[in-house]
Amino acid sequence: MPTSSASTTDSARSSANGGVQSLERAFDLLERMADAGGEVGLSELSASSGLPLPTIHRLMRTLVACGYVRQQSNRRYALGPRLIRLGESASRLLGTWARPYLARLVEETGETANMALLDGDEIVYVAQVPSKHSMRMFTEVGRRVLPHSTGVGKALLAGFPPDEVRALLNRTGMPAATDKTITTPDGFLAALEDVRRQGYAIDDNEQEIGVRCLAVSVPDSPTAAAISISGPAGRVTEAATEKIVPVLQQVAGELSEALASQSPA
Repeated sequence: MPTSSASTTDSARSSANGGVQSLERAFDLLERMADAGGEVGLSELSASSGLPLPTIHRLMRTLVACGYVRQQSNRRYALGPRLIRLGESASRLLGTWARPYLARLVEETGETANMALLDGDEIVYVAQVPSKHSMRMFTEVGRRVLPHSTGVGKALLAGFPPDEVRALLNRTGMPAATDKTITTPDGFLAALEDVRRQGYAIDDNEQEIGVRCLAVSVPDSPTAAAISISGPAGRVTEAATEKIVPVLQQVAGELSEALASQSPA
């Protein structure tokens, strides 16, 4: 019996929806794996996602075949190396989008402007526009640092639950970069309370003596991101902070809107 056009349309729609649903589920599993530290078992994924084991097994087989996931000798699954290339490309693109906003920060504050992401347990700088002053701060794009000694690290971790922050600090340790670096979890959590209360973070000679940084998170960023300005402590004074912070907050809000406009509705 010939298939009616309505029946054909319904079948096509069902197939299309099924394809989209598979993609959504696959990306959801990748994000759950990342949240779990990069390695999980199928039963853990089933418990956290609510999907049946056969569905998860089928999706994971596809991800393994594509190189985005690999199966360990202990039969657990880990994020695959092919994701590194995607992540690095996405980070560079995010930095490119941010550069005009960082340039505006430099124009309005006079200091070097940076953008950083939280990548695993580390902070990675993805964009910078240098100050026009002869004495200026410089951080190499791609540089990785631990969060506890940086303004951007504080700005990013202020949005995390205290137990997650403690777990991260336990994994990384809290080595002193200077004699001003916060080196205890309780001290760092107290500093995060200050960030939440003030609406911005400060690195006051904690990463490098003679340098102060002011940082804010980028609201609703697709990945945890923060922007900052850094300069000599003699220029980034308390009086300068009062003028710089509102500019940082305004630019972060505008950058957030720009990033949202790059995402599908």
